Amino acid sequence: MAPATSRSPRPVGTVTRGTTHQNRLRRMDRWITATHGPALRRSADPVVVDLGYGAAPWTAVELLRRLRTAEPRTEVVGVEIDPARVAAARPYERDGLRFRHGGFEVPLPGGVRPVLIRAANVLRQYDEDEVAAVWARLCARLAPGGLLVEGTCDEIGRRHVWVALGPEGPRTVTFATRLGSLDRPSDLAERLPKALIHRNVPGEPVHAFLRDFDRAWAAAAPYASLGARQRWIRAVRDLAADWPLVDDPRRRRQGEVTVNWSALAPGSGTGDGRGSAGSAGSAGDGRGSAG
Repeated sequence: MAPATSRSPRPVGTVTRGTTHQNRLRRMDRWITATHGPALRRSADPVVVDLGYGAAPWTAVELLRRLRTAEPRTEVVGVEIDPARVAAARPYERDGLRFRHGGFEVPLPGGVRPVLIRAANVLRQYDEDEVAAVWARLCARLAPGGLLVEGTCDEIGRRHVWVALGPEGPRTVTFATRLGSLDRPSDLAERLPKALIHRNVPGEPVHAFLRDFDRAWAAAAPYASLGARQRWIRAVRDLAADWPLVDDPRRRRQGEVTVNWSALAPGSGTGDGRGSAGSAGSAGDGRGSAG
């Protein structure tokens, strides 16, 4: 990438708490590597942005290492709105890893458009009514075929929920967890992204989804003797009869399940939120109905 030739405008956004820990985003990273790796390989300039990486650069360092297993040409740019955090991260720069001061405008030099933007634990600190505009702004920065992944996880990365969006808008929602720590699937509700967390109430699709997931989990209790993984796989299999799951079934062994955004979008459907299982998009690129 070419060096910057002019002073960047004032960053868009506000400073977040910046809490970060090593290996916190491993579940999201693994999913991105598996589902978006082909897009990285197809790209002539596979540039990835870690937006709002926080008070320490660990997540950007780890993202580069994981994505390079899919495409060795991948470059990662960590973008932070707090200039002190950028200065603290600069000693960690290396081949393929850079840090820049900026916000939702995603200031990359030379007009480069990233093939991926990851924004983890950033919008959680914004108001719900701000989310759509931020999503639209970030999606407009994507390269053709690009992906925005925005979501929230707990402090040590055991539970994570994220939305995958393309230039056309939201596609899917993925729930991921360390199965050994799970009591029931609705435990993931506390990590819903900002667009959904206040919608986990009766009459909203995401509430119906988690209710049905809990029921499927309870029905799969006999499989617990074979381990939490087998119980999860069985519960997800039953859930797929009523909800439009779009994930590669092999990912379910990792404690993941992905559903069409259109089935969980706030205010969609009749309040029970169920979509047609036959309407699922391609699991390979995370696509579903844009909603």
